[in-house]
Amino acid sequence: MKPILLLHGALGTAKQLEPLVQQLGNFPDVRSLTFYGHGEAAAPAGGYQFDAFAKNILQYLDDNDISQADIFGYSMGGYAALLFALKHPGRVGKIATLGTKLVWTPEGSSKEVKMFDADKLEAKVPAFAAQLKALHGEANWRAVLSATAKMMLSLGTEPQLKKEDYQTLKHEVLLCIGDKDHTAGLEDTVSTFMLLPNAQLWVLPATPHPIDRVDVATLANGLKNFFSA
Repeated sequence: MKPILLLHGALGTAKQLEPLVQQLGNFPDVRSLTFYGHGEAAAPAGGYQFDAFAKNILQYLDDNDISQADIFGYSMGGYAALLFALKHPGRVGKIATLGTKLVWTPEGSSKEVKMFDADKLEAKVPAFAAQLKALHGEANWRAVLSATAKMMLSLGTEPQLKKEDYQTLKHEVLLCIGDKDHTAGLEDTVSTFMLLPNAQLWVLPATPHPIDRVDVATLANGLKNFFSA
């Protein structure tokens, strides 16, 4: 079987996926990476670029002599996985996503970035602010918030994946979405599922967007079934 590469979501790092790594065990060869400008690496002032995320994936595969990998991406990581498959179809086997926002609009982007004010986060959601500091460092977490907000606003006006892109993606894709995920949206996930020519849809019951609210054992078993089939 191919190695499985796990990709984290916005505001996250590879640490975000450690519980999933533990549940997957050695099935068959589980890897993860942290995208550029996340963690202790300096966040770009101009925002993140999905082309650079795709280069991260390609560089990881090349550096580790992996000719082809299956990919799981949570949230932003799923979007990066699909874009990478479009750019480098031969380097990807199957793709699974969880809680990935697949349809971007200016209105949706503006709604998302309202929570990306560092001062408000510290005041109103101090536990989340502390989590970001732990992931990205005291000196970098504010820049990560700002760069992510710019990226989301850019996606609202210029999505990296359009309807015709989904229609041309030939890979086997499993779209996982929580029935209470108001960030990615069940309706948008279903509409994208209908566009993909070789897709499966898995709706997780009683599951919101944050990955720490997902039943990781159930997710891991579903991924094992999908990637081993």
